[in-house]
Amino acid sequence: MKILVTGAKGFVGRNLVENLKNIRDGKDRTRPTLHIEGIFEYDIDSDPILLKDYCQEADFVFNLAGVNRPKDPKEFMEGNFGFASTLLGLLEEYGNKATIMLSSSIQASLEGRFADSEYGKSKLEGEKLFFEYSKRTGAKVLVYRFPNLFGKWCRPNYNSAVATFCNNIANDLPIQVNDPSTELELVYIDDLVKEMLDALEGREHRDGDYCKVPVSHRATLGEIVDLLNRLEAMPKSLVMPEIPEGSFAKKLYSTYLSYLPKEKVIYDIPMSSDDRGHFTELIKSASCGQVSINVSKPGVTKGQHWHNSKWEIFIVVSGHGLIQERKLGIDPETGKEYPVLNYEVSGDKIQAVQMLPGYTHNIVNLSETEDLVTVMWANEIFDENKPETYREIVE
Repeated sequence: MKILVTGAKGFVGRNLVENLKNIRDGKDRTRPTLHIEGIFEYDIDSDPILLKDYCQEADFVFNLAGVNRPKDPKEFMEGNFGFASTLLGLLEEYGNKATIMLSSSIQASLEGRFADSEYGKSKLEGEKLFFEYSKRTGAKVLVYRFPNLFGKWCRPNYNSAVATFCNNIANDLPIQVNDPSTELELVYIDDLVKEMLDALEGREHRDGDYCKVPVSHRATLGEIVDLLNRLEAMPKSLVMPEIPEGSFAKKLYSTYLSYLPKEKVIYDIPMSSDDRGHFTELIKSASCGQVSINVSKPGVTKGQHWHNSKWEIFIVVSGHGLIQERKLGIDPETGKEYPVLNYEVSGDKIQAVQMLPGYTHNIVNLSETEDLVTVMWANEIFDENKPETYREIVE
């Protein structure tokens, strides 16, 4: 299959093209029946002669080209309606009935705040052109009215509030929110690309005469800014906001990170050090606890405490150590303390050892020369006002 993408250098175009290349080159194997022979990338600076060649060979056309922020409103009609006319004219001239997808906008509804939108009017005329072309030629046409789009590579300070907020907050620039209660319907770029690839395989989602991306989100400007401020604070607080699978927050965080300047990609994490080694909290989550790194010097024993409800997982990633646990109290069968559970661990064989509630535990560096490095996960964030940690020697 040969695919033509107009507007290939734009936000949606770039994301689509890179994913098409992954499939073409065998890097993405999630669509085994989709075979891509060629990808024709066309944009405003391309040689117009190329468009003629592409329109003869293409088996599927993604028309993503368009004008969003012209100097003169007249350019809306020229860029959106005019180019669509040229594209469809060439396809018809060469008798190419390839399926063609049109990237339109919810502004084409001309409803509510979009009633007087010149951009919307030009998009609506483009839609009519495509529907008429389909009736006249029999070619399959897929018209999508996109709401606000967001994701990596979206141009800030242009026509996306999310891109502007992400870029400005990441780069310590001011933002302006006139009405925090304004609600946006938002589609994430990866969800959009997935739908476009589905369409390429003939599995587009429809809503009447139009096609749609089945996954979208609604959020107010105030909610977006609040979440971005919490994301921006994460390197200092180490607390990751909740990011459930498929959530808007998860997608927004991925978008925000794509705007980070070089100096913010790396950040310091406070370390607690003493003569035994050091302990560092890496990341925290209100619902999933925290992950830490513990380094013990040769011969050092750490721990010797227990918890009522907290439980942990220790994973030695470097060095040679011994993890010990003992249930508190007296074993009624023997009348003695419960036996010590011994787990010898090494970075040469990664294993996880669970620290059980009601068991005192420790970790011993058995090496005389090497540090013992342990990744530690706890099911709750450590609270210095309620440490829930009680001193008790294991043996």
